[in-house]
Amino acid sequence: MHVPFVDLKAQYLSIKEDIDKAVSNVIEETSFVGGPYVKKFEEAFAKAYGMKHCIGVGNGTDAIYILLKMLGIGSGDEVITVANSWISTSETISQTGAKPVFVDIEEDYFNINPSLIERKITPRTKAVIPVHLYGQPALMDEIVNICEKYQLTLVEDCAQAHFAQYKGRFVGTFGMASTFSFYPGKNLGAYGDAGGILTNDDTLAEKMRMYANHGALKKHQHQIEGINSRLDSMQAAILTAKLPHIHKWNNARLDRALLYNKLLEGVNEVKTPVIRKDCKHIFHVYEIRVEKRNELIDFLNSKNVQTAIHYPTPLPLLPAYKYLGYSNEDFPVAANYMGKILSLPMYPELTDAQVVYVVNCIKEFYGRN
Repeated sequence: MHVPFVDLKAQYLSIKEDIDKAVSNVIEETSFVGGPYVKKFEEAFAKAYGMKHCIGVGNGTDAIYILLKMLGIGSGDEVITVANSWISTSETISQTGAKPVFVDIEEDYFNINPSLIERKITPRTKAVIPVHLYGQPALMDEIVNICEKYQLTLVEDCAQAHFAQYKGRFVGTFGMASTFSFYPGKNLGAYGDAGGILTNDDTLAEKMRMYANHGALKKHQHQIEGINSRLDSMQAAILTAKLPHIHKWNNARLDRALLYNKLLEGVNEVKTPVIRKDCKHIFHVYEIRVEKRNELIDFLNSKNVQTAIHYPTPLPLLPAYKYLGYSNEDFPVAANYMGKILSLPMYPELTDAQVVYVVNCIKEFYGRN
């Protein structure tokens, strides 16, 4: 049996008529940049979250950068974020001229450990960026309290957590603003790069929309110098077609994850994901911790099971951040997990039979019948 890490074609085939119609409409109307399709998605996505504004941008990385830049974060400032994430979260801090300050992760949930945040706060700290990694909500009650106590701006990185819920509330609605990636493999994915920002702040929304469009709300009327980061109409139309299906797809992912967890019970060499109490984990990634990881990867590959690692090296231990002088001892949990974390196949169309096959292969590797 072949089990791909993700199967985007299966999702396309499940809503082929809607996708084909969306694409053909954009081509028929030659509305490729801006226009009604972008506006329609922005309004639909904001409404689905109960937020006032969605600003569609070129990708999830630009979303973070634009937001930080328009919050006035820059040279001399510090922004606190998590040690284990994709580099977009931290590189955009540096791009504003500010310094990324990293915090170790929780042992069970992979998210920023709130109990470690306060010791990293200095007079230069301006914001905190929790990442709802793998689709698991961060511990928002404590993070919100810390930000309020120290008057720090809370920015949520929701690139992997579309419509995940913390105590009945969507993540992405707790801070000043939140950022999203619609990269093709995301739970809500376009067919190319795409991103978005949510906020209820009218002034901030206008500034971000202006900055992302060469500093202009109207063509040729440049109020400031900006950048070119626009959500194109084709991706917006595709995302609009996909949006009505997102909760069904998230529920299917959760169902697949729970089946994995059940079938892997008793395999002592495998530590399965723990779902935070009173939260809805939407399992963008199904991450396990294992013994003999590299050998297991090779074995699964020989059985036609694709896997991935998210992420092989904690951000502060990458060569890019060598100048900060961190060592493994500064991030003991994230560093300890480096050689253990492994992502198994996860997508809504994954079948019971495929999950059973993957688990049986894992059990075979560890010598169980």
